Amino acid sequence: MPDYPGTNPKLDDQLREAAQKIEAEVQRAVRYLNDEVVPQVRVHSSRGLRQAAEQLRKLADNLDQHGRG
Repeated sequence: MPDYPGTNPKLDDQLREAAQKIEAEVQRAVRYLNDEVVPQVRVHSSRGLRQAAEQLRKLADNLDQHGRG
């Protein structure tokens, strides 16, 4: 960064370092979400869909039995 009148080079360095640390933490959080959270959501979502499909199958069977009867 160029030095401007009235700026504090030490403060600029500290802000730059803080920004780099924040960026690294954001990247780490994104990796965690992608690697840990998203797969779990997919697993649980598919399980929920399977359970809902099973309940719908039972409902359809029940409707078929009562419709014939």
